[in-house]
Amino acid sequence: MSDHDEGDDRFVAIGERLRRAREARAMSLDDVASQTRIPMRHLQHIELGEWDALPAPTYAIGFTRNYASAVGLDGPAIANELRDEIGGPRRRTPAAEYYEPADPARVPPKSLVIGVIVAIVLLVGAYVLWRNTLGADTGPAPEPVAEAPAETGGPAPDNGQAAAPQDVAGQAVTLTALGDVWLRITDGQGSAPLFMGVLTTGQTYTVPATATRPLLRTANPQLLRASAAGRDLGLIGPTRRTVSDVSLLATDLAAQAAAPTAPAATPATAPAPNRSRRPPPRTPAPPEERTPAPQPTAPLSVPPPQQ
Repeated sequence: MSDHDEGDDRFVAIGERLRRAREARAMSLDDVASQTRIPMRHLQHIELGEWDALPAPTYAIGFTRNYASAVGLDGPAIANELRDEIGGPRRRTPAAEYYEPADPARVPPKSLVIGVIVAIVLLVGAYVLWRNTLGADTGPAPEPVAEAPAETGGPAPDNGQAAAPQDVAGQAVTLTALGDVWLRITDGQGSAPLFMGVLTTGQTYTVPATATRPLLRTANPQLLRASAAGRDLGLIGPTRRTVSDVSLLATDLAAQAAAPTAPAATPATAPAPNRSRRPPPRTPAPPEERTPAPQPTAPLSVPPPQQ
């Protein structure tokens, strides 16, 4: 019998205490290994007190704490005891933290939170719809090339020669505003606008070279003069009227500018009807020769002279 009480096992080796606790619970090393995920060979070293056979003091302390907790012992206390025995950083057992429950009066109601989220979603949807209505694209659209207004506010430069379609094929078209004019340019029907806004007097806009089928819509075509490669392509239209889907390809504008102005319709040359003719002058027939009647030698009332 030891000098100590039978129940006092403070002086029993840590490994032996763990083995006794395991056997008291009728657990095998396989059971402890399955529960703690500690390899079997490390459990054997722990029960035999072979701490040097473990990877490091930190691992030995951690494995021992988990082993002790699995067999119903005070894991943190045994871990601190082993730390004092083999050395290593001592870790204090963290005190239990108590959290004061939140004051329900300070927590916003759930319905208010849901209402705020729904309002944000509606605002975002309204903004996206507004942007789509203005014709904004999800992709990056070419920015309009707008130059500073010219001092004179006159049309684009012209070399005095009419441009043939083949001379300006593939050239970018530049529009010059002769007055404040609103216009919209798209690359094909139904596509997003390449430019939509107002050009002030003298301001220009160059159609991007990447546009394959640029189309124009405006209500003042007479205020827009087109040019390409320094060649004047004329006005988009002669008078104020709404035009749409006007091609801004240089070849199409050159062909339109080169087309002769249609003359006023005139009737084809044809002989005038007979009722509008005058009869040709007739040659007067020569006067008929008349034989003069014989004149009496003396009036019948005069008696013949006496012999």
